[in-house]
Amino acid sequence: MEALTEFVIPFVGLREGQHSFYFDIDTTFFNEFEFSDFNAASVKVNLLFEKKSSMMNLKFTAKGTVGLTCDVSNEAFDYIINTSLDWIVKFGDNFDDDHDEFLILPHGTYQVSVAQPIYEMTVLAVPVKKVHPGVLDGSLESTLLKRLEELQPKEERLDNNDPRWDKLKDLL
Repeated sequence: MEALTEFVIPFVGLREGQHSFYFDIDTTFFNEFEFSDFNAASVKVNLLFEKKSSMMNLKFTAKGTVGLTCDVSNEAFDYIINTSLDWIVKFGDNFDDDHDEFLILPHGTYQVSVAQPIYEMTVLAVPVKKVHPGVLDGSLESTLLKRLEELQPKEERLDNNDPRWDKLKDLL
């Protein structure tokens, strides 16, 4: 995780008020977390860092694209990321990162790493089932999709009634 040092913000030297930070995220960032679901990544993260006397408010916004593999057709496509995250950093006696919305740092800490919330925000912006847009609108030409259509069960005609069930219809 030494490659993630650019995501460490030393807040001791910052005056109270709002500060802006910008990060360019690519595939190497996700490789540091041993996350290999993205074929490629190009995400720009803006961080509005508001320092107060007893806490810090961090507002992340991420925009860009990540390369995914479709779960249906196994075709690669780019998925557009547009997400945000609000994160609060407080001070306490012990380090506590068990919560999604805030982090507690021990008194005397002088820096905070924003790599983990950026990672989680980006990964959670991707849907669980990844479907190529061409599959949804029917414009994707794939040999796998053609084969799936061939193997799809044929619809039976509803006109052919089974005579055994006709007696049951009389009960209604």
